[in-house]
Amino acid sequence: MDSVWLVMTFTLLAGLAMPAGALIARIEHFQSQWFEEELRHLIIAFGGGALLSAVALVLVPEGIANLSLFTSLLFFISGSVCFMGIDILLVKINTPGSQLAAMLADFIPESVALGAAFATGKSNAVLLAVLIGLQNLPEGFNAYREMRSGNKFSANRLLIIFSALALFGPAAGLSGYFWLANYPDIVSAIMLFASGGILYSIFQDIAPQAKLDKHWFPPMGGIFGFALGLIGFMLTQH
Repeated sequence: MDSVWLVMTFTLLAGLAMPAGALIARIEHFQSQWFEEELRHLIIAFGGGALLSAVALVLVPEGIANLSLFTSLLFFISGSVCFMGIDILLVKINTPGSQLAAMLADFIPESVALGAAFATGKSNAVLLAVLIGLQNLPEGFNAYREMRSGNKFSANRLLIIFSALALFGPAAGLSGYFWLANYPDIVSAIMLFASGGILYSIFQDIAPQAKLDKHWFPPMGGIFGFALGLIGFMLTQH
C-alpha cells in the first residue's frame, strides 16, 4: 500500500478509537449491571497514565531532540499556560471540555509525528499508530463522560462530534508526511507545546478524578496506562 494511504488509514483508525471509547461510556445497561464507581475511576486513571506515557516516552524525547534547552522550555511552558487559559475560558462559559482538549492535544501532534515517521521510513510508525489508538480509547471514554455530565450535549451529538474529530488524524498525519517531515524543529516545537498542555490537564482535571475515597485500586489505572505506553516504547526500540 502506498505510504500516503498508510498514513491516512492508520491515523483515521487511531482517531476512531475516540468515538469507540465514547460509545462504551454511552451504554447505560452496561453501566447499570457492573459498571461500578471503582471501575469508572480506574478507567479515568488509565487515561491519565496513557497520556503521561505519551508525554514521557514520545512527545518530550522527540521534542527535545532538535531544540535547545531554552527553546524546549519555552514551548513546554507555553503549552501549559495556553491550556490553563483554555480551562479558565471553559469554566467561564460553563462548558465541560478539558479532557476533550487534552485528548486532541495528544492525538494531533502524535499524528503529525506518525506522518513524519512514514515519510522518513522509521520502523516504529505502525507501533506508534497502535499506541495512539490505545490511548484514544480511554480518553474518548473520559471526555464523553465529562461532556455528558453537564447535559449540554446529547449522546448522539457527542458521538457525531467525536467521529468528526477523528478526521483531524489524517489531516495532521498528511501535514507531517508532506511538509513537516522536512522541518523537524517545527514538529519538535508542536510536541513540546502539546506536552505542557497535556501535563497541565493531567494534574488539573484527570488525576483528581482518579482518586476515590477509601478505595486504593483506581490509581493503579494510571500505572497500567503508563505501562501500556512503556510497552509500545520498548517495542519500537527493539
